[in-house]
Amino acid sequence: MKKIILLCSLIFIISCNSQDKRTLMGKTAYQQKLNASYKDATKSPLKKKDLKQFKGLDFFPIDTTFIVTAQLIKTVNAPTFKMATTTDREPLYKEYGKLNFTLKGKKCQLTIYQSQDDLRDAKYKDYLFLPFTDDTSSNESYGGGRYMDVMTTDISEENTIVLNFNNTYNPYCAYNDKFSCPLTPRKNHLNIEIKAGIMVFEKH
Repeated sequence: MKKIILLCSLIFIISCNSQDKRTLMGKTAYQQKLNASYKDATKSPLKKKDLKQFKGLDFFPIDTTFIVTAQLIKTVNAPTFKMATTTDREPLYKEYGKLNFTLKGKKCQLTIYQSQDDLRDAKYKDYLFLPFTDDTSSNESYGGGRYMDVMTTDISEENTIVLNFNNTYNPYCAYNDKFSCPLTPRKNHLNIEIKAGIMVFEKH
């Protein structure tokens, strides 16, 4: 009898743990990973009151038309500059190049940057920074713009790279004003609605 009770207890615990894991939203591996990091109190940018009720970030529906191949034109001898942020902090960046692509029949261009601080960190030295705003900004998406991480290792020999706007994220300032975040340059506004990727954060 004791064995049966113990077995039932174990099944109940496993079942509860499984249900807790299933409550974390995300339709792709990218979304699930992002949600997991925001649920983790040691990593999350969320305020305590928002973290308590957090069940997952909001995303636009997955749309493969927002996965495009861009042609990269690298910027030669780009000067180092101080990028404006939401605070007095002025991190150092360089313009890495221009990305030209066609999205929903419209020709688009975005400037991509390289953090000079990241170059000193082996973990992030291959990361490039792609901030942008679009016609959903300040409405369905965060007004300060969204970010996309691009890796130098993903650039082909023909200097092309795949941009997946489904895999975008908000700056931490969208969740908590204690953070300092780079401001999206005006030239990186897309005159089109990017209804893919992360949406504006609805605070509770």
